[in-house]
Amino acid sequence: MTINILQIYDDIAAWFEQTRDCSLMEKPYLDQAITLSGAKAGSTVLDLGCGTAEPIAAYFIAQGLQVTGVDGATGMIDLCRRRFPEQHWLVGDMRTLDLSTPFDIVIAWHSFFHLTADEQRAMFPRFAAHLRSGGVLVFTSGSDENVVWGEMQGHKIHHASLSPAEYRALAAAHGLNVVQFSRDDVACGGASVWTMQRM
Repeated sequence: MTINILQIYDDIAAWFEQTRDCSLMEKPYLDQAITLSGAKAGSTVLDLGCGTAEPIAAYFIAQGLQVTGVDGATGMIDLCRRRFPEQHWLVGDMRTLDLSTPFDIVIAWHSFFHLTADEQRAMFPRFAAHLRSGGVLVFTSGSDENVVWGEMQGHKIHHASLSPAEYRALAAAHGLNVVQFSRDDVACGGASVWTMQRM
């Protein structure tokens, strides 16, 4: 089955804004990224698949960081621009992104796993190119190699994951050190979260 994930999120933008859990259960991982990267006021974050900016980009902004948010759904980016007009919001596709600038933190929370296995492999040089030395990458995946289909407001949604061993190998091949892999973190809605740091 072939789906256009960007079009789906554009179609459901209003529904997504209303239903997205904004309790900030992701906070421990966001704080860890800030600490590891040494980020301070004015440091930069690249949020890939930023959605409506709530709650993740909003949290970084509240810490004084400068966010560049990228999402393929125009409806999502419109909401971001209205909510935080002083930040940088782009309609774009992480698979082809080339901003020619490194960031202190790159995050792809519940977005990266919508890519196919091959697209995920191809993202690692792109991740590395957008991270400064010492910068931190955070993304969510499945707990092991698999493909799962879910549903959001009647739309079939594709989730894919490589094996933990392959993610580690890809990280090493692109100058990224795996700091932590939290598999199925119950305190974070069952998310499997990777934290990596560019060497």
